Amino acid sequence: MKSIKIFFLLFLIPFAFSCTKLDEQFRSSLEEQEGGAVSAADLLTSAYNNINGTYIAGNFWHLQEHTSDELIGPTRGGDWDDNGQWRALHAHTWNADHALISGAFSDLLSAQFAASNVLQNSPSAEQAAEARFLRALSIFSVLDGWNQVPYREDLSDYRIDPVTLKGAGAADFIISELNAAMNDLPDNAPAYKASKNAARALLMKVYLNYGVFADSANNRTNPSFSADDMNQVITLADQIIGSGKYAVKANGYFDNFAPNNDAVSTENIFTFFSQNGSDRTTGVANNWFQIAHYSMEPGGWNGFATLSDFYDKFDANDERRGKYYDYPGALPNPGKRVNVGFLAGQQYNLRTDVALQDRKGNPLIFTPEVHLREPGNNLEVTGIRVDKYGYDYAYSGGTATHENQASDNDWALLRYADVLLMKAEALLRTGKDADALKIVNDIRAARGVANLGSLTLDNLLDERGREMYWEGWRREDLVRFGKFLEPWQEKPTDDPKNILFPIPSNQLAVNPNLEQNPGY
Repeated sequence: MKSIKIFFLLFLIPFAFSCTKLDEQFRSSLEEQEGGAVSAADLLTSAYNNINGTYIAGNFWHLQEHTSDELIGPTRGGDWDDNGQWRALHAHTWNADHALISGAFSDLLSAQFAASNVLQNSPSAEQAAEARFLRALSIFSVLDGWNQVPYREDLSDYRIDPVTLKGAGAADFIISELNAAMNDLPDNAPAYKASKNAARALLMKVYLNYGVFADSANNRTNPSFSADDMNQVITLADQIIGSGKYAVKANGYFDNFAPNNDAVSTENIFTFFSQNGSDRTTGVANNWFQIAHYSMEPGGWNGFATLSDFYDKFDANDERRGKYYDYPGALPNPGKRVNVGFLAGQQYNLRTDVALQDRKGNPLIFTPEVHLREPGNNLEVTGIRVDKYGYDYAYSGGTATHENQASDNDWALLRYADVLLMKAEALLRTGKDADALKIVNDIRAARGVANLGSLTLDNLLDERGREMYWEGWRREDLVRFGKFLEPWQEKPTDDPKNILFPIPSNQLAVNPNLEQNPGY
């Protein structure tokens, strides 16, 4: 077997990957093994570790969420300016040199390489199937964001430029890959391992968005949703439902995101695994640090928030809006304050129930109002914060610090409620309104809210927002429902070119098979 380091560099040169921390960690882990036998199992673990970072509050997650109507990254005085990169994402004013766009593109290509590398090193049939699933996931995300996917089957010859998969052709390739892997993926596997149902759920995403991907002539602004594609979504959903492995249970929403979600969730189909001391850990704790105020425990970076219009989509008794949740690793919380979901209003020390203050001694009251620039005296408190993954205080023996940024929460990427909502959408788009409404109302009942009287595309999109917020799917949903270019809070106008991200300039410079997306 050739040197793994050489393989990586051969793939790296044509793509001119930026030197992200993820790339460095992956390269370092392989270099340490150079000169000895590297097993397919070790490479598969590296592939899992490589792909999760960009989805877990990382570069690709930022592109999916910061560009949507549910998240804003305000500049708070001198904090969170970062050359305007967060403002540009929310206001849709990015360009081809935007750091997060370039970083996400590189992250996903690196993930593609890591999965392909497993396939080049004598994997078992099951290991190969897992690697093909991971590769299909990375290709799907590049297709979703950029519509052009550099792809290399043979990693050994860097002299040949990678081919570029586009539009419907790229979607067809993903479908063929997932179907080819299906037979060798396990039926029964923990959620952090690729399985048949994980492949089915990802296939549902491909078919549901197929008309969007195929609408290249209109820059994805006029997609069609064929009955054949929608029926594929319904069939795959029925296979997952028929497996009997999952359920949407009453009062169980935050079980899907808890530190022990691998044990208590009845919905998670595919997750990114995290466990103290294991060889697969994640940065899920950054979800907390990005939103938490300095006075909270642990003190965060006082950054991201949601928008009042999005928060107002929730009924007051909707479990998903936030609750007191008694989970392993939670603080005592004697006042039984909201500790997961949307953190609005006065915030409290969850050990003592004492009201918290900002750094100026004012009450720490998170307000609905928030703007892209916050220069005033209230800049520390504007914006309702979102903590979907209850912070894992038990991870560090009850003392949380910035230095302890790991957590035992597995990151949920594919969930059963999402499968049901995708089925409902496919039913609605094929005229089976009553069947679709029943699915949505069953989910709403489990979340503690009243039935909808009827189902439209507009209120189905709202329901997807309430169910799937902060999970990295919102931009894709807004594009598919034709809402991505509409104005919303702190984004008054838009340009059709923004449905796709620009191909990063450094990628265009080294890959002649890429071309800049329209309008950039």
